Amino acid sequence: MNHQRALLFDLNGTMIDDMPYHIKAWHEILNDMGAGLSYEQMKDQCYGRNDELLQRIFPGRFSAEEIHRISLAKEEAYQSAFRPHLKLIDGLPDFLEWAYARQMPMAIGSAAIMFNINFVIDNLHIRHFFDAIVSAEDVAHSKPSPETYLRCAEMLGVSTDACIVFEDAPKGVESAANAAMKSVVILGVHTPDEFKSYHNILQMVKDYNMLDYQRLQG
Repeated sequence: MNHQRALLFDLNGTMIDDMPYHIKAWHEILNDMGAGLSYEQMKDQCYGRNDELLQRIFPGRFSAEEIHRISLAKEEAYQSAFRPHLKLIDGLPDFLEWAYARQMPMAIGSAAIMFNINFVIDNLHIRHFFDAIVSAEDVAHSKPSPETYLRCAEMLGVSTDACIVFEDAPKGVESAANAAMKSVVILGVHTPDEFKSYHNILQMVKDYNMLDYQRLQG
């Protein structure tokens, strides 16, 4: 097993600052169906796969076909609203180039479907940086299960203790902890207080310009 340092990235909220658009799209769609959720309640539910989210809010209400239809409608609404604002979080372009030049294996491990992952990485022309991509379709259990990040490590051929996970959400940091991996938190819609129970955090920053690169080389 390769012990070279590897970088694993969540996508939404971690590489691009789009979580408010996901929350808003879900908030409108689910409340139109009678969920009665506040914005803060919706923010707390925005983790894991779309089918898992729908099951948490409306247990047993929808068929697999209905879940697929609702999920696609939500993603189309999100993409339409976010497309004019699509860009990498500040400092990430330079960080990706820095890691790529040092031949550090990199992967994306996201609860998003490939429809959304492709929307981001192809429009931003960053696919070449990543040696592996794990989407919602590739795992049986989403975050905070460790499956997503364990699958990333397996695909990269690296050990779990060599991986650093970049996350923006408490459930994502928990997923990294469950995979025995260290994490870097990119602060967005979540506050530092929401991460205080996790002990696998190396750094907590507003954007990638604030990263201490040397601490990440191992």
